[in-house]
Amino acid sequence: MARCRPCDLRVLVAVACGLLTAIILGLGIWRTVIRIQRVTVAPPSSTPAVFCRNGGTWENGRCICTEEWKGLRCTIANFCENSTYMGFTFARIPVGRYGTSLETCDKNTLNAGSPIAIRLCNVSIYGEIELQNATIGNCNENLETLENQIVNITVDSKNISAEAQVLTSDASKLTAENITSATKVVGQIFNASRKAEPEAKKVAVTTVSQLLDASEDAFQRAAATDNDNAFTTLIEQMENYSLTLGNESVMEPNIAIQSVNLEGSEGSTKIRYSVFRGSSESLVSCSTSVDTNVDRLDPDGRTQLQILLSTNKSTKACGFVLYQNNKLFQSKTFTAKSNFSQKIISSKVNENDQDQTLSVEMVFSPKYNQKEYQLHAYACVYWNFLTKDWDTYGCSKDKGTDGFLGCRCNHTTNFAVLMTFKKDYKYPESLDILSNIGCALSITGLALTIIFQIVTRKVRKTSVTWVMVSLCTSMLIFNLIFVFGIENSNKNLNTRESDIDIDFDDNQMLTEDTIETPNPSCTVIAAFLHYFLLATFTWSGLSASQLYFLLIRAMKPLPPHFIIFISLIGWGVPAIVVAITVGIIYSQSGSNSHWELDYRQEEICWLAIPNNNDFIKSPFLWSFLIPTIIILISNVVIFIVITIKVLWKNNQNLTSTKKVSSLKKILSTLSIAVVFGVTWILSYFMLINDDDIRIVFSYVFCLFNTTQGLQIFILYTVRTKIFQSEASKVWKSLSSSVGRVKSLPSLRLRVRMYNMLRSLPALHESFRLLEPSEVIEETTL
Repeated sequence: MARCRPCDLRVLVAVACGLLTAIILGLGIWRTVIRIQRVTVAPPSSTPAVFCRNGGTWENGRCICTEEWKGLRCTIANFCENSTYMGFTFARIPVGRYGTSLETCDKNTLNAGSPIAIRLCNVSIYGEIELQNATIGNCNENLETLENQIVNITVDSKNISAEAQVLTSDASKLTAENITSATKVVGQIFNASRKAEPEAKKVAVTTVSQLLDASEDAFQRAAATDNDNAFTTLIEQMENYSLTLGNESVMEPNIAIQSVNLEGSEGSTKIRYSVFRGSSESLVSCSTSVDTNVDRLDPDGRTQLQILLSTNKSTKACGFVLYQNNKLFQSKTFTAKSNFSQKIISSKVNENDQDQTLSVEMVFSPKYNQKEYQLHAYACVYWNFLTKDWDTYGCSKDKGTDGFLGCRCNHTTNFAVLMTFKKDYKYPESLDILSNIGCALSITGLALTIIFQIVTRKVRKTSVTWVMVSLCTSMLIFNLIFVFGIENSNKNLNTRESDIDIDFDDNQMLTEDTIETPNPSCTVIAAFLHYFLLATFTWSGLSASQLYFLLIRAMKPLPPHFIIFISLIGWGVPAIVVAITVGIIYSQSGSNSHWELDYRQEEICWLAIPNNNDFIKSPFLWSFLIPTIIILISNVVIFIVITIKVLWKNNQNLTSTKKVSSLKKILSTLSIAVVFGVTWILSYFMLINDDDIRIVFSYVFCLFNTTQGLQIFILYTVRTKIFQSEASKVWKSLSSSVGRVKSLPSLRLRVRMYNMLRSLPALHESFRLLEPSEVIEETTL
């Protein structure tokens, strides 16, 4: 009978584990079915994903096409096909753009590597797309040498302007020095005192448009070294140029200029300049209109921007300049991190800018990714040429039409709306029942394992106790923090765009275009999770090393002070890694109030996982992924060595190895695999692009790793003889106690019934059979 007790206990544990596994797998299957049903019954999208063709995107009820296509579904060609002209080959060119030749200047020339020629793709007066003649540049001329020819603009303006256009045609290669030189050249071409030819000025507008395609970083470096105020000069000269075109306009992909001649008008009048959306982001595809003698703004669904300029009777002309982005306006107080287009509109009259009778009203249609961001605040500003920065003086917010941002200013200059956005994070739902059950079982198992390892350390007399206790402690703390702290408390503060109330009375200057809600506690939790998970992997690696010394090098003693040495490594190295990671990130972006988002995510309190472009530089890669990969690889190698050389090796000379069953070998192998963290390899299969395969591995990974603490408890506590012996004693004690407790209440009940019936003489004889025997009475008493 004594021999059957351990066997019965093992069967009981096996049945319990089997039922637990079946329950967790059942929950996983149930969750998968629910998810599939949700996907199946989800309402169909109002617009099919393939409605917009050729790279077009669906925004605000219509397709936004690339520059090469137009039409309702972006299916109408808006480009010139590949062509050859005078021996130069040109690839496809969008309408309104200049294409560069595939042939470049020889490496021995001053302008080596740059295109030799450019060619315009345009629309004729009959509406047909056609190619213009090519403009051939000089390979022995560059922007720096062209800057030295400014003094010759009066007599050679057309050639200088054409050469500047060719040299800036490939915006991707423009450096900060190139931008500075080109800005100086075209700024002087617009200078009326230089008396450049009108055709040269129109070409210079194209050059400015090409410059605005250069990178933001190049413009920032150029503005930082702009000691000659080249940007300011160019902006002022283009404002003056906007007064000289009569009633004509110049449209380029990144800049539009419109003049309005008011000669002959009687008294004061109001001019309304409107910019309407086109098929693409290019201003060439947009349409504009000028209305005079109007009394108010009148935006509609197609309006991108609208400005109403009130003039007096002495105003003879006014001009407007529209910039596609703010690259020429490099602010020192406002930092733009997003890539949302920031249009700038300039209004100019041929009178004193400080004339108090002048007033300007504007509405802007904000363009941003409404799926990921929500508008938080905005400011109406103008460009202050004295401070070379945005300023709010004389401007105020105005409640305009719904969907538009309204502004009002009492002077004319370059205007803009600075917007601040708040990212609309998709916070995940709370841990599901599968994860909660797994983590709860792991926490319980780890706590019991730690207690068992400490209480029985003298009886077992093994040196593995400290390593096992340290591993279980780090894993236990990680699981506790994960369950109670992984969610960001900002999740409860999340608001929708309709909940945001913009203060129209406060036109305060903004400092950045994106804001975050700081949460230092989430950063601390992420650091603790980072530390304890690294410590868990480190202790699993140390456990593997210790087991290797004990089993493979059994005849050699452990190194001196081994426990102290591995303790310093197990608890100290992860702390050093986390401290260095946080220190580097803070030193690099400490001036940014939201530096912590470079370390952690906002959705959950865990390490930030950056985009593919920045993955190599991410802290997640160097401070977590690479160390854990190294530990896992070494653990797998040691696991294979121990499995082959010790666990599954049969020595015919030893009878002990012959009697070891395959089940015991499997359990021993599984025990080592769990402690070594081999099951974490499954996480890499979750990176597979196939959703069906990834979800299978996700549940398998969740099953094995959320219950890792329970597995350690079963394999390293329940399977020990000490635990089984103590559990058997407890089981016997409970069984006997339960049996005695069940018998006593029934006996007491019968005695009470008997005493009650004896008090009724008439019924005494009828219920005589209920009298308890003397033995029962003695037992009860």
